[in-house]
Amino acid sequence: MSTSDYSQSAIESLELIGAGEAYRDEIANLLENSGYLFREFEWAQIQMLAGYMGLYRAPKGATIFSEGDQGEYMCVLIEGQLEMYKEDSQGAQKIVAVMHHGKTIGEMAMVDGEPRSATAVVSKDVLLVMLTREKFLQISLEKPALATKMLLLVARMLSQRLRHTSGELVDFIEEVH
Repeated sequence: MSTSDYSQSAIESLELIGAGEAYRDEIANLLENSGYLFREFEWAQIQMLAGYMGLYRAPKGATIFSEGDQGEYMCVLIEGQLEMYKEDSQGAQKIVAVMHHGKTIGEMAMVDGEPRSATAVVSKDVLLVMLTREKFLQISLEKPALATKMLLLVARMLSQRLRHTSGELVDFIEEVH
C-alpha cells in the first residue's frame, strides 16, 4: 500500500507506522482491543478488515482533518485523545466533543464522502487506525458481507451520536426558554 492511498492532509499530520497485509495482525489486535466497536465481528473478519487499514501516530497539536476538507477516510482512536472543533457563525472554533480510546472519527466520510463537518485536533499524542473511502469501496467489491457489516457498524455509531446530540439540543432549548 502506498502513501498515495491516503489524503495529503493526513500524510502531513500523521506518521505512517504500517499498513496493509504486512501489519494486518498488529492492526487486528489493536482493533479487537479498542473497546466495544468490533465486538460483533469475528476474529477472521477483523483480520480481513485490518488488511485494508493503516496504522498511524500523531503528536499533540496535529490536525487530523479540518472542517471543509474532503471526507476521504475514517479513523479508530487506539490511544490518546482528540478534540473536535466546529466553526460558529462568527468564525470562532468551538470544542464540540472530546474523543478517547475506542472512538471513531470521520465515519460519515465512509457513507457520503462529503466535506468534513468538524476539525479533529490531537490533544494527547495518538495512535490510530485509518480506513480510506477508496479501501472501503474495495472491500465492498471484494468482500461484500464484510462491507455490509462495517456499514451497519457505522450506521449504529451515527445513530447513537444523533440521539445524544438530540438530547443535548432539547436540554439547550429548555435552558434558553
